[in-house]
Amino acid sequence: MGLALVQIPMFSVSSSINMRIITTRRRKSNNSSKTRHLQSLPLFSTLASSQLPFSLFSRESTDSKQHQSRCSYMKYMTCKVSCNQVEVEDDINDEACELVNGVELSIGEGDSSIQAHLFKAVKNNNGTGILLLSDIFGFEDSSTRDFAYRVACNGYNVLVPDLFRGDPWAKNRPKALFENWLLEQTPERIAKDIAMSTKWMMDEFVAAGISKRLGIIGFCFGGGRVIDVLAQDQGACFGIGVSFYGTRIDPSVADNVKVPVLLVAGDNDPLCPVSVLEDISKRIGKECKMMIFRGRGHAFAHRPQSPEEDRDAEEAFMIMRNWMCEGLGVGT
Repeated sequence: MGLALVQIPMFSVSSSINMRIITTRRRKSNNSSKTRHLQSLPLFSTLASSQLPFSLFSRESTDSKQHQSRCSYMKYMTCKVSCNQVEVEDDINDEACELVNGVELSIGEGDSSIQAHLFKAVKNNNGTGILLLSDIFGFEDSSTRDFAYRVACNGYNVLVPDLFRGDPWAKNRPKALFENWLLEQTPERIAKDIAMSTKWMMDEFVAAGISKRLGIIGFCFGGGRVIDVLAQDQGACFGIGVSFYGTRIDPSVADNVKVPVLLVAGDNDPLCPVSVLEDISKRIGKECKMMIFRGRGHAFAHRPQSPEEDRDAEEAFMIMRNWMCEGLGVGT
């Protein structure tokens, strides 16, 4: 529908691990001889990636120039988020495709431990950790995993914790039960679990000298928690954040946010009013950037439902990618 830009200028915990390797295979399209569709193996129901791997054993590139700038790496890719299947054009450079490992983690010990998925870029890993906070449908939801996978394809290590401890909201539950379910997701417990996940990432990527600071991304419920986390953190662990249509945010907490934040939403989203985002942006100040998509409702960026939303979802992802790349100094 179009984009309205509102911008204020920018600028180890013990773990038990079971690893699953993510691979894909090609199949011929029935609709076009110029398009190939990728179908994933069981770990994902759909893969929405800017750089999908064609094989676990894809070849190393013989052209070192391809990998000199991670910030511009996506220029070799023509794959995009879609409300249908992921599509890759025939002129794609297979050797430039990224590989991603999917790892199942248990972070913490005993009853306090939580489950998480870690998506790690295998080739051209930039060593930077990204914490991704899911919407109410949880860390195992295919749309959340697809997005995490796609971020990892750009060279990152993306951790997606189980914010709801095995009890995410399910689409088939009666809506009348939602508020009671939400009351069980206490802010104190969720904050504790996010802190535990953050410590794990700090131990893995920052303390080891691999990365200077982490990035954080969140959708919907998780997008609201991004603001809470950054306000509490005040730049200690996280160097940058992205909130996609965050919900249940107290704008006053944004006064304590000390790092650049990108706010992405649609102007037709009653769950994330633009007026609330404007308040947050003013409180954060010059390091906040708002991207408002005209005509878009809730969750369009990671759950596009139409070709029109596909285009805006792709644009939102590219804006986010460049924001993270520049803010975290990837490739510099």
